[in-house]
Amino acid sequence: MNLGLDEKTAIVLASSRGIGKGIAKGLAEEGANVIIASRDEEVLQKVAAEMNKETKGLVKYKTCDMANADSIKSLVQFTINEFGSIDILVNNTGGPPKGVFTDFDDEDWMKAHELTFLSYVRAIREVLPYMEKNGGGRILNNTSSSIKQAIDGLLLSNVYRNAIMGLTKTLANELAEKNILINTIAPGKIKTDRLENTLSKIAKDKNMSIDEAEQSTIKNIPLGRLGTPEEFAKLAVFLCSEANTYITGQAMLVDGGLVKSIH
Repeated sequence: MNLGLDEKTAIVLASSRGIGKGIAKGLAEEGANVIIASRDEEVLQKVAAEMNKETKGLVKYKTCDMANADSIKSLVQFTINEFGSIDILVNNTGGPPKGVFTDFDDEDWMKAHELTFLSYVRAIREVLPYMEKNGGGRILNNTSSSIKQAIDGLLLSNVYRNAIMGLTKTLANELAEKNILINTIAPGKIKTDRLENTLSKIAKDKNMSIDEAEQSTIKNIPLGRLGTPEEFAKLAVFLCSEANTYITGQAMLVDGGLVKSIH
């Protein structure tokens, strides 16, 4: 299948590691020019160098604080300066702090709102004029399996990830006539640094080995294992590609069958 990604320009946010890095590499392997972004310039520089040795597309990097509106504007302008257009936006951020309702005050809620939800709004707002000028584009919002089934102890994430789904559904209607397709993709248990840190904490708290903590985590996954960023990226790349011509406004889980909800 020809994905039609040669010479397309993509921005992938929070892409110095984990799922974001996997998506960025997947796009570049298919020939897209990719801007990777995060707050850690040293890591970005290393990742871009690695990808440029291994992929067809050209990968460049720019530091970006997703909680800062001016930083997002600067990233988009940098992309235009480097490649002249923007065809693909992959929204992605780290998750807000863990906790239950009584753990959070107004400041916690506002920080989570700005990082986890408003950052996506700002990035979309900045890229839309360029996508409209191009006659179309693809937007992909990375969220969490909590859009289908709430996760205990992740109140802030549960709330704002679902807000992103509302944004996606609404914008799918508004942007369809402009040939801009927008979807949400949601990971289950994907083997990233964040998940490995979680497994380490579980192991410490329950006085078990890391392997035992992992086995406890995957026991409810029908495929019987954790996913990888590369597996997650396969669907993400398709949804961002020219091969996707009729999927918009949808939420898709990459979770090995973990979530059992039929809704």
